[in-house]
Amino acid sequence: MLKSVRIFLKVVELGSFSKAAKVLNMAPSSVTRAIDNLEYELKSELFKRSTRQLLLTDKGYIFLEGASNLVSNCDSILMSMTDSHKEPEGNLRVSVFESFGRLSVCPIIPEFLKKYPKIAIEIELENKVVDLAGENIDLAIRIGTPKDSSLKFCNIIPNHTFVCASPDYLSKNDNIEKPEDLSLHNCLLLNQERQRTYWHFKKNRRNTKVLVSGNLKSKGGTPLLEAALCGLGVVQLSNWIVSDYVKSGLLVVCLRDWEPLLNEQSSGSVYAVYKQGIYKNPIIRLFLDYLVEKTHNKLLHRTW
Repeated sequence: MLKSVRIFLKVVELGSFSKAAKVLNMAPSSVTRAIDNLEYELKSELFKRSTRQLLLTDKGYIFLEGASNLVSNCDSILMSMTDSHKEPEGNLRVSVFESFGRLSVCPIIPEFLKKYPKIAIEIELENKVVDLAGENIDLAIRIGTPKDSSLKFCNIIPNHTFVCASPDYLSKNDNIEKPEDLSLHNCLLLNQERQRTYWHFKKNRRNTKVLVSGNLKSKGGTPLLEAALCGLGVVQLSNWIVSDYVKSGLLVVCLRDWEPLLNEQSSGSVYAVYKQGIYKNPIIRLFLDYLVEKTHNKLLHRTW
């Protein structure tokens, strides 16, 4: 019965038998049969089914609360009975935006898998906000400020941005002495799907924004970084992307007296989100702790 209860909870979470089947790697008919058997055991109809929508019945709502507690308690009992010395094993699906994934996540995965050889990781580098439940993602790494209150989150590192350009570009173009000067420069832009792009700055208690434009837009930071290194224009990118190039002299930080921001309030942080869910996946915490430790150690060794 417990397996059927888990399937019931996944159907409720996704609002669809077919979506639940896809995420659980089951045939839709198997999901339907599990719910039918559960309703038979409970002698109650749990869903109002139609071709257009799937709704819980009154008995379904009552069962939902008890089912959540039942599975949560069962998982806690199983966790407490698990041998703490047992080697971690299982699967982890990770979605991370391209630049941070390439620079900070991908390099630590081989080390992590050597340490925990019974864990399997599937990683996707993509510059989009994914639906964790709908796309069966265990952990997503994003940049900014967490917005979805239904998800748990963990801050990995603060995100500070810098305005930079190559020495070659700066030698051939007007000086950048104040934020407003950027309106005269070719600015390489993160594509936010807006007609106008503003860069925000803060100095003491003063905030200002500048309308910027340029001939290159990208949803990810890598193309912008490459263009800046080639002397195409001015870029605003995170410290963890540009720090090595600033240290080597390939990029020069502009407007050091100002704090560039991704939006009017702040640049947020790099953070990870995962489902509050009923299922507790200890591999998520294991991977997050490893990532945070390695990322912080890497930043500590970057002084410029």
